[in-house]
Amino acid sequence: MSALSVIFILLFYAASAVFLGGFILKVYGYASTPAPLKIPTTPAPITKSGVALRLAGEVLLFTSLFKGNKWTWLGGYAFHAAFAVVIFRHLRYFIQPVPDLMAYLNPTGIWAGVVLLGAAGYLFARRIYVDRVYYISSGADYFILILIGLIAGTGLLMKFVTRTDVMGVKEFTLGLVTFSPANMPADFMFIIHFTLVLALMVYFPFSKLMHLGGIFFSPTRNQVDDSRDHRHVNPWAPT
Repeated sequence: MSALSVIFILLFYAASAVFLGGFILKVYGYASTPAPLKIPTTPAPITKSGVALRLAGEVLLFTSLFKGNKWTWLGGYAFHAAFAVVIFRHLRYFIQPVPDLMAYLNPTGIWAGVVLLGAAGYLFARRIYVDRVYYISSGADYFILILIGLIAGTGLLMKFVTRTDVMGVKEFTLGLVTFSPANMPADFMFIIHFTLVLALMVYFPFSKLMHLGGIFFSPTRNQVDDSRDHRHVNPWAPT
């Protein structure tokens, strides 16, 4: 096995450990932090089933964003939906045999990569040209859009330009999850693409991307509006 393959195999396992460990610790922190106030954003549901429906709407449809700004909702929804489809498509490289549904949706996943790149570019331009968004944007906001855009761009280049050895990639990635290491394809574009993905995995738990898990623990979204029926006791208040 080549030295390059060994290095990237070790990097993959290290990045996976950081991603999983960081994600779990962050979610544990969210779940174990008590809410000192009853602060659901109104109009808020008054039942637990209503809260579940509200969270489902936020996660699946981005309802609050849709009410706030339709153009931002369109770019953000396209970005997240395309990202989800791209991730789903890439599972085929880690599974053998590939399920029929995943194989059937393979062409859709390719074009989702095009949408992802375009949506990332749109959101990046929005942060530059919309004054009120530019004012509140930080370097981290630009960095994550550039990183995901580069991942999408290099992926599309491998598909349409450089024509990476897909079977070699499948052998390498399948070996990673089955702990049967195989040589990494000696393809420059794949090496760049894979490196960027590892960077995203390491960065994920320490970034705003943790809204993936944090949304379920947001007091403005997960609380029942029953303050008139039940007293909410601040867990930090002196007894």
